[in-house]
Formats: sequence, structure tokens, C-alpha cells
Amino acid sequence: MFYDIHTHAFHPKIADKVLAQLEGHYGLPPVGTGVVSDLLTRIRRAGIDRAVVHTAATTPDQVIPANNWAIDLATRYEEIIAFGSVHPGFDRWEWALDQLEAAGIHGIKLHPDFQGYWLDDAAMKPIFEAMAGRFTVMIHVGDRQPPGRNPSDPYKVLNLHREFPKLDIIAAHMGGFMHWQWVLDGLAGSDVYIDTSSTLCLIDDATLHEIVRRHPRERILFGSDYPLFDPGDEMEHLKTRLSLTSGEMDELLTNAHALL
Repeated sequence: MFYDIHTHAFHPKIADKVLAQLEGHYGLPPVGTGVVSDLLTRIRRAGIDRAVVHTAATTPDQVIPANNWAIDLATRYEEIIAFGSVHPGFDRWEWALDQLEAAGIHGIKLHPDFQGYWLDDAAMKPIFEAMAGRFTVMIHVGDRQPPGRNPSDPYKVLNLHREFPKLDIIAAHMGGFMHWQWVLDGLAGSDVYIDTSSTLCLIDDATLHEIVRRHPRERILFGSDYPLFDPGDEMEHLKTRLSLTSGEMDELLTNAHALL
């Protein structure tokens, strides 16, 4: 079974607004509409069996509607695996985790940069402890600010992994968007999962190949970051950039199976 570990789908009422915000922040024009029907069309065309859809509550009062959206997606669409959300400012986060688990949701998406906290904030520690052994956590890592001035970075992820070794962590964007030099400084080669999303358009060949060489191949997961990129196009770009055989590409597409 082939997986796209990193996608997004939004309610039609807000999809256009969210896409405009994403383009404004990253400077990357989306290729898709961001609605479920477009996502499903694209993964089917690419031959992908399951898409993991992420949502992150940017404020505490968004936790409940974000998780209700995730539960609805997982219930309605066989091809979608939904991840829920928590926020350290939401004082009922334990209840939120229980609600998600009861609904069969076993993944959480965190985006410290958009959610307004630092990954190593002390307020997150009890949440990480509660998720360990129960949830897989997809973390947005990196941005244009260097480590120390950015809410998330490869060093914070590595420290988190060491403190909570039973927590399954996926460090998005090849371990850190625009932080790939620091990924090579420690995160590459660890037991943390990384995904390929929003990387190929910016990373140079030498750094890309070196991260892949150092990191356990079974812990590299294919992710497109739809609607910013088309899953099928990203598969072809990844295969070409890394000179992968069809068998090696299939491995990257199936690595998420054991984790999920």
C-alpha cells in the first residue's frame, strides 16, 4: 500500500483563504484547490492508496473544530488517514486526546511556528508524555529563521526524541524546512522519521543526497504537502532527483505502513 504521509484538505468555506495565507507565508503558489475531492483525484491519479491529512489548530479555540473535521474526514473517506491537533493553550488537551483516540485517530499534527509556541516549551512536556505510545506526531520543523530564533528546528526535535524515546516523531520537510544544514548536524541518522514534503523545490542536490545517505532509508517517508504540490509530480521529482529505481521508490511509498 502506497502512502502520502503529508497532505492537507480544508472545508470549502475556508479553502481559498487558507491557500492565500500559505502562499503569502511560503511564497509557493498552490497547485490544488485544497478541497477533499481534488486531493482524492490527485492521489488516485498518482497510484497512492492512502493520504494522511493534517490539521493544526492555530489557536486554542480551534482545537475542537479542527479535531471534529479530522474525525469527519476519517469517517467519510476510506482513502484518508486523518491526524488531529492539540494546543498547549487549550486546557482540555487531555480530553481532546481521549476524544481522538476513541474515534480511531492515532496521529497529531503540530505546527509550532503557526500555533504560536516553541517546540521545547515546558507547557508541551506533559502533552508529549501523554502522546508517547498512543499517537504518531507529525511536526512542522524549520523556517527562514535559524535555530535559536525559530520556534522549531532539528535540534529541538532531536532533544524531544531523546527525552521521549517512545514517542513516534515525523520531522516534516526532510527534517526541517530551510534547516537542512542543521539536519545534517545531528538529526540525520537518528531514529526520527522524516518526510520529503516541501523540500525538492528548494534543497540542493548535494544536501539532499547526503541526508538520504545518512538517514535510515526505512525512516524516510514520501510526502507531497498537497495542495502546495501535486503528489504525482512530487513522486516523479523525487525519483529523478535521487536516481531511484522503481523498487526504491516503492519502498519510500510504503515505509509509512508500519508506522501507521
